[in-house]
Amino acid sequence: MKKIESIDDLKKLRKEVKLKLDLREKCYVPENIIQIKVAMATCGIVAGAKEIMSYILEQIKEKNIDAIVTQTGCMTYCYAEPTIEITKPCEDPVVFGYVDKKKVDEILDVYILKDELIDGIIPASYKTLNK
Repeated sequence: MKKIESIDDLKKLRKEVKLKLDLREKCYVPENIIQIKVAMATCGIVAGAKEIMSYILEQIKEKNIDAIVTQTGCMTYCYAEPTIEITKPCEDPVVFGYVDKKKVDEILDVYILKDELIDGIIPASYKTLNK
């Protein structure tokens, strides 16, 4: 651990610890917060998923969006990489394909902040059985 030599060092350390604690607390009740999952299988990484994830993290901080951003494995939509899954509280997940920076802006500004549907959603290709 770095030695604290000034009040600025102490403030910086406090901010870092607070961010880690916030993330930890949010993880206990993920259904109460927006979840953004970025597909990071090999095909996603090759298609630019790392850059998209970094951009999402920058933008949610800049736009003050309360969300958890995580990476996940293959979503089986290799043809549409990079893909991201958005789960809003009390709603079913929605997967977006062919995501670039422009699409990230549209997803954050329109789908998340204005709660309006946009193009680029990959339809669910599975069915569940009711008992």
